[in-house]
Amino acid sequence: MDRAAAAARYQELPLPSTTEESWRFTDLRGFDPDSFGSNGATALAAQPGLLDIDVGAIAHVGEGGIEIERAPEGIRFEILDENHPRLGELVGTDEKFAAHNAAVWKHGLLVEVPAGVELDQPLYVRIANSVDGGSLFWRLLVVAGPQSRFTLIEEYASSTPDLAGYTNAAVELFVAQGAKLEYVSLQNLSRETWHFASHHARVERDAELDWVTGGFGSKKGKVRIQNDLAGPGATSRVTGAYFSDGTQHLDYDTFQEHMAPSTTSDFAFKGALRDQSTCVWRGMIRVERDAQKTNAYQENRNLLLSEKAHADSIPGLEILANDVRCTHAATIGQVDREQLFYLMSRGLPKSEAERLIVRGFFSEILDRIELEPVREALGAALEARIPEA
Repeated sequence: MDRAAAAARYQELPLPSTTEESWRFTDLRGFDPDSFGSNGATALAAQPGLLDIDVGAIAHVGEGGIEIERAPEGIRFEILDENHPRLGELVGTDEKFAAHNAAVWKHGLLVEVPAGVELDQPLYVRIANSVDGGSLFWRLLVVAGPQSRFTLIEEYASSTPDLAGYTNAAVELFVAQGAKLEYVSLQNLSRETWHFASHHARVERDAELDWVTGGFGSKKGKVRIQNDLAGPGATSRVTGAYFSDGTQHLDYDTFQEHMAPSTTSDFAFKGALRDQSTCVWRGMIRVERDAQKTNAYQENRNLLLSEKAHADSIPGLEILANDVRCTHAATIGQVDREQLFYLMSRGLPKSEAERLIVRGFFSEILDRIELEPVREALGAALEARIPEA
């Protein structure tokens, strides 16, 4: 990866504005990525995360560096070499924040599981920003060898709830023939942290990617998620759950790229919004000319828990093949007043009634999550956002 070229690309690309279609609902005025200091911490901050789970490997990442606590034998779970041949293959420098990451990232992790290896316990990475007014650039490169099977959990957090910062992540996932990767990415940063991320996966012949993303924290930014179905029989499933309140703004930009025949993708995102918060979901399914027998689905559903909350949902299709099945769905709605009245008439306070409605709203999406501790932690985090009476 040529850092000088990436830095030049970052400088020449303007800060995205609402005149660009993909940024139409995310206004970055008042944000200057260069105003945040670089690094500045010498130690890693430790604080509890969303998950309490037995894991086979642990890495802690912060402005002060990377600490690898343990890792199973027979795999690579180590500091990422900036000269790794696959680095930048999926997330390059074609976008302002990806270019910024490529130019200045200092802390990265390589996870490589050889062919045929199956891991019983998840691998876990915790990324925490702890420097007020600081920036944290993070890079993850995952290589799942042919016929390997494992789970990787990545969690973003902040050392204090009001920490002001800028985090920028680039994640590249390579899922080789016949492999199965479960990838979980949870974001619970402080309400004063700007968060930008590019997550890009390439799924080869008969391989399977099961991806879970959860969004609870941060101030504003954009998370880009792309899956390339690159080999016949490749399958990807992405399950997203998010909850915003206060003046938070969450933005998800998803892309399902079908490059080979007989591939399947299934993206489902659900979000609940309170107070004056706003959310954007933009999804695109693209089917290339040779990708016949594609089966692709995308959906986004939003539940508005206040009159001032606002969601934008923009599904899209670009189909160049003629023997495909592609469908999408998007809904934005208020809490059903009849449901709320019914529950309150049975003696439940409003907050508890809302909690039950939110639980029901998210139940279908949570049922898609195979890993029980992740499913339970996400459900608890979602319910915890409903204020007590």
